[in-house]
Amino acid sequence: MFGKISSRLLGISLLVLIAGCNKTDTGGAIDAGGSATAPTPAVIQGTCPQVYLLDGTANYRTYAKGAKDDPTKIVYQASLADTTRQCVQNESQLVMTVVVQGRVVSGPAGGAGTVNLPIRVAATDGKNTLYSELTQYPVDVQTGSAQFIFTKTDIALPGGAGDFAKIYVGFDEGPVKKKK
Repeated sequence: MFGKISSRLLGISLLVLIAGCNKTDTGGAIDAGGSATAPTPAVIQGTCPQVYLLDGTANYRTYAKGAKDDPTKIVYQASLADTTRQCVQNESQLVMTVVVQGRVVSGPAGGAGTVNLPIRVAATDGKNTLYSELTQYPVDVQTGSAQFIFTKTDIALPGGAGDFAKIYVGFDEGPVKKKK
């Protein structure tokens, strides 16, 4: 009989010990970075505008001086592939972060070094340009090719823009220079 009681007591003691190890003390409310007067902005994905790569702007080539469309004179070529985004909504605007994955490959006339890629992020509602910014993004190419992640933060769009806006990311050489 003593053996049955001690085995039951041992089993109950182990359960109490295990339950005590799993208990957590929250100490009240969890601080998520907001307060009643300044709540944390909501991260939303349902109405976050889609990011598009256009065929004509997802690839970029540079040529040696004086050469154009000569495959033996390519210094480097770059391409954009995958995109993602995140949106935060506040009272008056939708603030986006856009991330794009790309790759740079040295051409026959190129070599190791840093290249500056002209990447434009633009937002439109179909009629109006809501946002547009050109960034010269440096990429270090040491072994003939390099992958990169381009991130553009703080893209501010008017409140409610997520329902009708489209985001475009691509290479942009800027306006064509006029010859003198």
